[in-house]
Amino acid sequence: MIRTASQILAALLLCVGLAACKDSPAPSSSASGPAAAAPKGGSSKVSVEELAAQAKGFTVGSEMSVRRVFVFFDPQCQHCSAQWVAAKPLKSQARFIWIPVGILNPNSNIQGAAILAAADPIAAMDQHEASMTAQKGGIIAQGDNTEQKASVVSNTALMSRYGFGGVPVIVGKHATTGELVIKEGSLPTGALAAALGLQAPTGN
Repeated sequence: MIRTASQILAALLLCVGLAACKDSPAPSSSASGPAAAAPKGGSSKVSVEELAAQAKGFTVGSEMSVRRVFVFFDPQCQHCSAQWVAAKPLKSQARFIWIPVGILNPNSNIQGAAILAAADPIAAMDQHEASMTAQKGGIIAQGDNTEQKASVVSNTALMSRYGFGGVPVIVGKHATTGELVIKEGSLPTGALAAALGLQAPTGN
């Protein structure tokens, strides 16, 4: 069967998108210690302090919690959806800052901006993920959201500078040792708790 150029291009874009949306990571996806460098290909060391200062996201969990966990996610990523669900049981133990990026397709930037612009980003994220699970495409943007779109672009550039090649990416400090934790790919609740030094809920 002869394929047109547009069909070939669409197939290539689909392959790139799927490669960027990662499931459970390999052991080499983590780094620890204050001198831990970014993954291979990165030009900067990962810094929790820089993330706190530069990344634009929304918080799930107590604003007063000293434990901060940053999660790079793409709204079009199915593994990010799984991470959203898996992280929820741990929100009482840490402050999760969800940072939208746009790497999979044009809707990624638009929907990330819509979530950031929402009066209640957590509710917007829940609505979005429910729509994605139902294969309805996700949240529909309201308004222009120019400022928030710029934030998603900035978040994407920050993620790229660190050398991360896919989403989700989890960055935080171990609750007990204070060591830097970096995980690329989605983790179930128990594995996420263990990586961050948190208490896994019963049954996870």
